[in-house]
Amino acid sequence: MRPRTIDEIVGQEALLAPGRPLREAIDRDVLQSVILWGPPGTGKTTLARAIANATAARYVSFSAVLSGVKDVKQVMTDAALARQRDGARTVVFVDEIHRFNRAQQDAFLPHVEAGDIVLVGATTENPSFEVNAALLSRSKVFVLASLTPEAITTILERALTDAERGLGAGDVRVEDGVLRAIAVHANGDARSALNLLELAVSVVPDAAPRLLTREHLSPLVARRTLRYDKGGEEHFNLISALHKSLRNSDPDAAVYWLARMLESGEDLMYVARRLVRFASEDIGNADPQALPLAIAAQQAAHLLGLPEANTALSQAALYLATAPKSNAVYVAYNEAADAARRDEAEPVPLHLRNAPTRLMKQLDYSKGYEYAHDAADAVTGMDCLPPALQGRQFYRPTDRGFEKEIARRLEGWREIKKKRRTPNAER
Repeated sequence: MRPRTIDEIVGQEALLAPGRPLREAIDRDVLQSVILWGPPGTGKTTLARAIANATAARYVSFSAVLSGVKDVKQVMTDAALARQRDGARTVVFVDEIHRFNRAQQDAFLPHVEAGDIVLVGATTENPSFEVNAALLSRSKVFVLASLTPEAITTILERALTDAERGLGAGDVRVEDGVLRAIAVHANGDARSALNLLELAVSVVPDAAPRLLTREHLSPLVARRTLRYDKGGEEHFNLISALHKSLRNSDPDAAVYWLARMLESGEDLMYVARRLVRFASEDIGNADPQALPLAIAAQQAAHLLGLPEANTALSQAALYLATAPKSNAVYVAYNEAADAARRDEAEPVPLHLRNAPTRLMKQLDYSKGYEYAHDAADAVTGMDCLPPALQGRQFYRPTDRGFEKEIARRLEGWREIKKKRRTPNAER
């Protein structure tokens, strides 16, 4: 059922409708090197084959999974000879181009630059990470969207009526709602939908006509395999969605993205570590209980494993989503780290150094140190930053949650310190 022409492709109208730049380049046979990026089953290989049918250029196709550098070099040599001999362009389609390493991708560069080939690469991975930057700069990236249930339903309807390549010769009828259920289960993947339709029809008893019902379909769609790649684009997209939902105090979105990750097979401890990080980065002292609870959830996940640990992580995620938010701890550390890296690394002031030996005491180590517990309110006027940084304020608590109380304390202590401050310059 693979479409043979551009007009037969369903669901990518944003790229292929008449008048769109990619469609115009294909129709006029002036296509330049492109990278087709999209999830599985959205039509990347189909589009490449349609380009092959539409172009007058030589067309060569191979897969990065099955081909090596030797194959690439041979294709490049043949393309260069063809161009020298009769000026013919060669369109080279590389399926799963992200599986070529950087050195292998470099083999295309001189031939793309020389105009010997028009490269059409297909990938399910983010080209920003997986395609050589030099090659990417010489190509236009087109993003193929996941197919909507409506688009997949159209594809399934075609398969049921096509007697030559589909199921049209089998007199198959379908109960209302079944095609829609298959389309939703396929999760944007036309190939998966067609495979499921074929499998479902195969379990329908031979009769005239054969009626595919929800009862036939139900055991085949009991559990959907979610699209996920622990080291790829979807991994980073989902953890970003979880973190930003937590930050925006949206418990429903947070527990949904958490479930998406766990149900897709994400490493349990990776999710737990991200919750621990969030507790200090985005809540901090606005709710000092957030970090202990996140740590407890991480320990529970380590102890229980899945599926039992899913509730512990859900409890933590819901708590973090509904806790008051503050990034003051995160900001404080970053500003302090920036000062540590960029400013002069002054020695620790003498009054802050211990003096366990006679020599160190003779050198004034610890001289002028003021023991906080001997002072009222346990606050002295002693400066604890190096001279060049005195007066710098890295931690600025918000007025949310418990940090409002911390801010009140700090303001009071600053007033006390001003009154009791003793210069340390001579120490």
